[in-house]
Parts: sequence; C-alpha cells; structure tokens
Amino acid sequence: MSYLLLRRNKFLALIRRQSLIFPITSTETKTLINPDPNIPQFQNPCSIFRIAHYATQSSKFPEYEMPTVTWGVIQGKKEKLVNRVKICDYLKGLGIITDELESIELPSTIEVMCERVEFLQKLGLTIDDINEYPLMLGCSVRKNLIPVLAYLEKIGISRSKLGEFVKNYPQVLHASVVVELAPVVKFLRGLDVEKQDLGYVLMKYPELLGFKLEGTMSTSVAYLVSIGVSPRDIGPMVTQYPYLLGMRVGTMIKPLVDYLISIGLPKKIVARMLEKRAYIVGYNLEETVKPNVDCLISFGVKKELLPLLIAQYPQILGLPVKAKMSTQQYFFSLKLKIDPEGFARVVEKMPQIVSLKQNVIMKPIEFLLGRAFQVEDIAKMVVRCPQILCSRVELMKNSYYFYKTEMGRPMKELVEYPEYFTYSLESRIKPRYQKLQSKGIRSSLNWFLNCSDQRFEERLQGNFIDPDTEGPMFDMGGKLEMPGGEIVSDEEEDESDDEVLYRRTLTL
Repeated sequence: MSYLLLRRNKFLALIRRQSLIFPITSTETKTLINPDPNIPQFQNPCSIFRIAHYATQSSKFPEYEMPTVTWGVIQGKKEKLVNRVKICDYLKGLGIITDELESIELPSTIEVMCERVEFLQKLGLTIDDINEYPLMLGCSVRKNLIPVLAYLEKIGISRSKLGEFVKNYPQVLHASVVVELAPVVKFLRGLDVEKQDLGYVLMKYPELLGFKLEGTMSTSVAYLVSIGVSPRDIGPMVTQYPYLLGMRVGTMIKPLVDYLISIGLPKKIVARMLEKRAYIVGYNLEETVKPNVDCLISFGVKKELLPLLIAQYPQILGLPVKAKMSTQQYFFSLKLKIDPEGFARVVEKMPQIVSLKQNVIMKPIEFLLGRAFQVEDIAKMVVRCPQILCSRVELMKNSYYFYKTEMGRPMKELVEYPEYFTYSLESRIKPRYQKLQSKGIRSSLNWFLNCSDQRFEERLQGNFIDPDTEGPMFDMGGKLEMPGGEIVSDEEEDESDDEVLYRRTLTL
C-alpha cells in the first residue's frame, strides 16, 4: 500500500510541474486528485495529460505541419498490450503487414500511429511502399521524420523528390542528423563535390548516408589517388559515379586496374581514363571486361593495339561486344565487301564503330557512291580512315566541291588520302592551299594537311619538301614514337609519354 501511495505522490508532483507549463482545467485536477476508488490507479483514464500542439517546435520547421500527439501516457503492461493489439488491427485494416513490428516499440495510441501513416502518405509513400520497410512506422514524426526530411531538403533534395528518396532508402528515417547524416555530407564536400551537386549525388546513391567515414569510402579514395588520380578530380568522379565510394578496393577496384595494366595500359593512362569516365570501375571484371577483351582478339584485333584501342574508347569494356561486332562485321561485308581482316583494322583505328548506328554509317557512304566512287575504293578509304563514317555529309559536300573546282586534283588522291574529309575546310584546307598556291608549291594532301600550323610554316619556309610521315605509334610498354622517328622523353617535354598518348587519343 505504501508503494502505491509513493507512486501516487510522485505522479501528482509531476502533474503540478507540468501544469505550470500546460495548465489543465479544474475539473481535470479534481479528478486527478480524487480518482474513482473503484478504478485501479494504473488504469485511471484521467492520468493522461495532453499537449494540443508542438507550438514551440513548429517555428523551427514552418514548412511542415506539426502533428497533434498524445504523450506522457502512464500505462500498465496489460494496457500496453491491449493498445498494441488495437494498433496492429488498425494497421492490418489498412493493408500493412505487421509481422516485422513485433520487435519495435509502437506509439501508445491509435491516433499517434494514424498521424504517422498520414504523414508518410502525404510524403508520397503508398501502403506497398510501407510494406517494403514497415519499420519506418516506428519513427516518431517529431523526433525522426521532420528533422531528417528538413535536413535533406536543406542539402539540395527538392521536396517533390523526398518521397522517392525515402522509398529508395527508408533507413534514413532512423538516422541522426548530427551524428550520422551531417558527417557524410561534410565528407563529400571535402572531396570537392559541389554543394549544388549534393542532392544529385545522394538521389543517385542514397545509401552513402549510411556509410562509415573510416570504412569503404576512405579506402576507395585513397587507392584511386595512389594510382595517379588527381585529388581535385575525385569530386567530379563521385558526382559522375557515386557508387565508387561503396566499392571495396581489394575485390572490385584493384583487380580491374591490375588487369588493365597487365594488358599494356600504363597506370597513368588508367588513372586518366577513370578521371574522365569513373563508371568504368563498375564494370564486372570476370563477367564483362575479360570476355570483351578476348572477343576483340578473336575478331582479329591485334593484341599489341588493345591498349590504344581501349584508351580511345574505354566504354567498349562494358558493351555487349560479341553481338555488336558480329552485327557490324556482317554489315560492312554486305555493303562494302570489307573482309573480316579489314573490319578488324577499322575497329583498331576507330573502336567507336561497334556502337555506330548503321543508318549513320550509310549517309557518307551514299554520298561517296553518288560522286562516282567505286565500292572497292570506298572500302579502301574506310579501312584507311574509318573516321569519315562520322563526318557530316554537308561538310563533306563543301570539301569535295572545293577539291574538284579549286584544287582540280584527281579522285585517286582522295582514295589514297581520305583523311581530307576530316579536316575543316575554312580553318585548315583553304588557308593552307592558298599559301601553297602563292608560293607555287605542289604537294600531296598528306604533306600540307597532316601537320601542325607551326610545322606547316616551317615547311613553307624550307627549301625542300620533307617526306610524308605517319601518325604516332604506341608500343606496349615502350616509348611513344612521334612522326620522324623522334621519341618524346620526360627531359624534353613537361608531359609524360602516357599523358601525350592519352591526349592524342582523345583528339582522334
């Protein structure tokens, strides 16, 4: 009996303290002090005091309507069990599966649970979405949902997309803004992810908010920097492909990098590739990359040219290469009578051809056929310079008419040097040809087009015509051989051989 009196006195003291903040009516006070003796105190329905609204909290988040919640309920075990059954019945009536809710604490009344469900539905979640992760019903509107959603909106996720974000990563509702979410955002900003890109990055990979800073994210960044990726490029890489922060170095990133180096790509070239196309690290090594490399070799691509091919078109590592190569090989054989060996040479010089649509390829071919070029000659031109298949027909027309009317050269020269169609008429062909005419010099197309402006001026000032030279060559594991037999060294140039190779392959 003394124990019950002690509890009663403590409870009355609590009521008096709260009444200073939230006054209650005299009738309620009288009922609390003089309860019905026939009703046990732990079942006393008047032992509940209510807060009408969170007036002090609503000013912090004016964009959200604060709910009406009953709290401070003192219940016995039996009453808690009864209320839990009522809440579960209510949820089942809505179509929500309650099996996973057995291990979590639920609110004390149906009204509170009703407000949680309505809040989530206003956010854009359906009953099916809630059934995908019913544990979100254990999150308090005041303590969990509103602070988390307000923070997500603050860092750049628009209110219209908050529902989609929660669907994709409902675990975020359990997170603490200060302890878990804010440190991850600070880490991303430290990687030079732009503030305006944070929302995009997190919408693309919301699981980032659940990672530990000292875990996978830090090791991934450290490894990429160790192979030569510039630290200032990590931010753009994460923006382009945020999934790399969730990849394990030992099982995913490092094996791919090691394999690319083993087939002849220098480490610096691999680093430059990853900087520009970070999604390459997501290619599956065993299921995609290795089979694609083997497929290229089986179609006749020379193994020693694989590094240059991949440097030009890294996306080829992730494409369905066998299907695309088979289709294009048949197309080239049908339309241009190019044999498999010739097709392999085309792929070596322009690997993008495997993804080029056939209607795009046919446009320049039809243009050349309409200018009385023979199919055999067009085949030779394509094998020598497949880039003409990407040229715009309008530009080809202008260059062709200038060649015929102004230059007056035979068609044979175009067959021998189809690269003519890849140069700009206004900025290179016309000005250089006019300078040749003014000096009375007659040369091959290759001699006056396939050189830099500085080299062209040197040729014009010279008293001799140096022989035509071919483009750069890359030998696996060796130096980059430039035209004329010159070898670029680190002492002569600021750029390394690997950087020169990568820059030149990009210009192709």
